Formats: sequence, C-alpha cells, structure tokens
Amino acid sequence: MKNKKLEINLARENSLIGAWTNLNSPVVCEIIGSLDFDWILIDAEHGPNSVPSVLTQLQAIAPYTTVPVVRIPNHDVSLIKRYLDIGATNLLVPFVDSAKQAVTIIQATRYPPQGIRGVGAGLARASRWGTNQKYLDEANTQIRLIAQIESQEGLSNLEEIASLKEIDALFFGPADIAASMGKLGKPGDPDVKDAILNGIQRASALGKTTGIFSNDRKFIKDCELSGCRLVGATSDINLLVSGGKSILESYRSSEQKNRSS
Repeated sequence: MKNKKLEINLARENSLIGAWTNLNSPVVCEIIGSLDFDWILIDAEHGPNSVPSVLTQLQAIAPYTTVPVVRIPNHDVSLIKRYLDIGATNLLVPFVDSAKQAVTIIQATRYPPQGIRGVGAGLARASRWGTNQKYLDEANTQIRLIAQIESQEGLSNLEEIASLKEIDALFFGPADIAASMGKLGKPGDPDVKDAILNGIQRASALGKTTGIFSNDRKFIKDCELSGCRLVGATSDINLLVSGGKSILESYRSSEQKNRSS
C-alpha cells in the first residue's frame, strides 16, 4: 500500500479539486477515483460512516491516484488512533477553535516523544501489518493535518492555529461559520463570505494553505483569488440529486410539450 499524501502547497498555480463522499459506499469511491479527482473526502462526521466502513472505502480508492482525506467525527484521541491505524494519513478535523485544541490533535497523531499516539500499528493496515519495517520511524512525518475552521472563535484564533507547523492547512466550513454568526442556513450571506475570504487571506499571508467546499462557483473563484488551493467542488449526494433532478425535469418538460402540441 503506497502512502498517498495530499501535496499541499500554497505556491501551486492550480487548485486541487476534490469530491465529498457521504454515502458510505466503496463503489462511489471507485467511481470518483476513476474520474481522476485530485482528492476525495470520506466524511465520518456527517456521513453514516464508522472506522470499519471507512477502511473499505480506503481500500476501494487505493488503486487510483486520487488521494483520500478522512474527516473524523471529533477530537477523541483514541478514535484518531484508530483512523491512523487503518491507514488514513490525511485527516480533516472539524471544529478546531483554538491552538490548544490543535496541539492536542497534533499530539494524538504523533508517536512519543513528539506525541501520545499508542503504538499498535504492527497489528494494523498502516504498517502493512508489520511488514513495513520503517513505518514507526516515518509515521510522524507522513500525517497531513487539516484543521477545519467553523466558528467565529476559530476565525478569531486563526493566526495562533496557523502558526503550528504540524497543521498543514486550514479548511473553512461556510455552513457552521454562518450558524455561529447568527445566520443559520445562510452560508451564502455576504457577511459570511467576507469572513471566509478574510480568513483565507490572513492564512495565505502566513504561508498556510486553505480549503473550501461550496457549490457556488463564483465564490469558489473568489476564494482561489484570495489564495485558496483545496477546492471541494461536488459531492456524491449533489451528483445524484442534481443529476437526477435534471434528467427528471427534462423528461417531464418534454412530456408537457408533447401534450400541448
């Protein structure tokens, strides 16, 4: 199993285009991998996913060049250890509101003395069940940590979080930022967009890569112009819903025209 790291680089000219998956389907992961997206997000926070089901999706995407990123459900140290042991090396961590929280997350992903990760990978997929003799020596440097900024508190503490070198990127969550600003269900509100664009610019000024997930192409473009390089462009649910609605509407529109002619 080749360790696929997300090549996060603020200086890159083109964005890394990703697809979000929530449907707990290895087949969906294979399809997205075959389409050659740069990365795929396996969502264990809001999707019906668990450690075993994420494992099957990591296995499904492994033959493709598409890089898997796993959004873990929380900051639980023992749960982070389990996701690392099944071979997840690119983690998106939700609701990182402070540098103190970020430090705990960093420690959970590192073996001692740099961190507190339990040493059990000899029994796990991460080390190919012990056949990769270099794993323990290299593991700490193989992790890519992306902190998700999803609140006004997180935005206020952005510089402190971004200053931690082990945090490889910041990813902004429009829906939750909107909710924290008293604009629940309005991620497209101009004040929300301005807060995110400001955050991207501040992070970029510190040399930190940023990311965003949105269906608003104009907003995505504005984010890219501000320095964003990780773009969540679509999701498995969006592809099904929008594609299905489009086809259904085209048929019904055609039938209506036939009846009126």
